[in-house]
Amino acid sequence: MTETPVEMSDAIFARLRERFNEAQLVELTSAIAWENYRARFDHAFGIEGENFSEGAVCAMPVRDNGNKKPQPQGQGSLRS
Repeated sequence: MTETPVEMSDAIFARLRERFNEAQLVELTSAIAWENYRARFDHAFGIEGENFSEGAVCAMPVRDNGNKKPQPQGQGSLRS
């Protein structure tokens, strides 16, 4: 699906249908298409990877906030 032009053989769909129902195939295809879109968008603007470890999550760096109570991730300022 990420190749240009998009070529999906009947054999690939047959194998996928053995494991996924129609709704799951639509969701899977949508997720792949979205990631393909993001990759092409990033490439067009020269956006490169951040050298995160392969297979690892994108963890937020630990900040030294002095004696303050630690804030849950997602709250507070994005930049120090």
